[in-house]
Amino acid sequence: MASRPPLDASIADYLKSLATERKLADHTLTNYGRDLAQLQTLAKGRALASLVHGDIRRFAMQLHGQGLTGRSIARKLSAWRGYYGWLSQRSALPANPVDGVRAPKQPKPLPKALSPDQAGALVDFKRGSAADALRDRAMFELLYSSGLRLSELTSLDHVYVDTGGYRSVSWLDLPEREVIVTGKGGKRRRVPVGAKAAEALAVWLTARAPLSTREPHALFLSARGRRIGPRAVQQGLARHALAAGLPTHVHPHMLRHSFATHVLQSSGDLRAVQEMLGHSNISTTQIYTKLDFQHLAKVYDQAHPRARKKT
Repeated sequence: MASRPPLDASIADYLKSLATERKLADHTLTNYGRDLAQLQTLAKGRALASLVHGDIRRFAMQLHGQGLTGRSIARKLSAWRGYYGWLSQRSALPANPVDGVRAPKQPKPLPKALSPDQAGALVDFKRGSAADALRDRAMFELLYSSGLRLSELTSLDHVYVDTGGYRSVSWLDLPEREVIVTGKGGKRRRVPVGAKAAEALAVWLTARAPLSTREPHALFLSARGRRIGPRAVQQGLARHALAAGLPTHVHPHMLRHSFATHVLQSSGDLRAVQEMLGHSNISTTQIYTKLDFQHLAKVYDQAHPRARKKT
């Protein structure tokens, strides 16, 4: 195995200054040395002080082509930038060649979604007929049925209320089988509620009616009669998934991802899915606002595996 060539004298001096002046830890110095040694290898014998912006960009592209992640390349660029900044104070370096060179963006991990069978097993699982079990089933059916954010779910009122200084922000309209939610940025949208979720909600509302509550408008109540909080939903869903035998940890946003994935797989209508999710940005808002609710409801009824009524 060929031995690695000795470090350039300027690199050795730079590492020595990091150790004495900045008092960096040994493992940090080792990482700096490794990254700078790679710069020297990529230079293929050229003087490091002669490298220019284009060379550094090419080196970054080579590293990316070798399979290095954006995070690893960014770390190397940081080490190189620091070296050239130090070198520029000790020589007539015209500019730092690393300035303006950015690592490739790290791809975002794909959101995790349940399979349709797993989602069905989760929401079909019944823990009993106690009020909290009926509430949980209604919540989980609604999360999967309508793709709500956790904050949107917990903010729901059981009907629209505008009285005594109180006005609903988000609410259930069960006769119309839809929820009206105020999402991020204060944007309000209507989302269909599937047949299975509507049935579970009707059962829960019947069980909810006689309960003592300090917040009479809230759709979902805690054991203490208050509007249920996000943490209680997260913990309840995790327990419910375990009891249902799912092999993975399930959190509320996973049901939102599952909703989007399953409707998109069935319909192929990305714009309708994004409208129902409440996603918007500068490039897509125009398209989404042109989609009327009837079209969304039609796509939903045809596509969502729990929206279709049994015949």
